[in-house]
Amino acid sequence: MRIIFVSSIFALLLTGCQSGIQKDDAAAIEQAKQEILQAEKDFAEMADAAGVQAAFLAFAAENAVLNRDNDLYQGLDAIQRYFEQSPLRNVSLQWQADFVDAAASGDMGYTYGRYVFVAEDPAGKPIRTAGIFHTVWKKQPDGKWKFVYD
Repeated sequence: MRIIFVSSIFALLLTGCQSGIQKDDAAAIEQAKQEILQAEKDFAEMADAAGVQAAFLAFAAENAVLNRDNDLYQGLDAIQRYFEQSPLRNVSLQWQADFVDAAASGDMGYTYGRYVFVAEDPAGKPIRTAGIFHTVWKKQPDGKWKFVYD
C-alpha cells in the first residue's frame, strides 16, 4: 500500500512539473512566433523601401544560407556576391507570411507564405514570378531575429 501511495504522489508531482513546463513552453513559443512575424514584416518592408539586396543583407545571420536557382550561397559574403552578380535590374520582391511556428526553446522558428518577384532582365524584358517562400529564423545573442535559411 505504501508503494502505491508513494508512486501516486510521485506521479502527481511529475504531472504538475510537466504541465508547468508545457505552460512555459507555450508562452515561449507564442512570444517567439510574434517576434518572428514582426521580423518577417520588417524584412519585407525594408525590401520594399531600401531594396531587396539591402534587406537580405540586413536580416541574414552571419552564417545564413540562401537557396537560389538550385544553388546554395553560404554566409554574408556569398549572399552579397549573389546579389552583386545578378544581371537583373529594377528588382522588387513582396511577400507576407501565412504561417509561423517556433521551437519550444523560443530561439528558432520558421515562416512560409506567398511572394511576388518582379524584375527586368539585361535586355529590359520584364520578369514576374510568384510562388511560396520558406524561411528559417534564429534568435541572435543580441535578441534580434535573423534568417539562417531562405
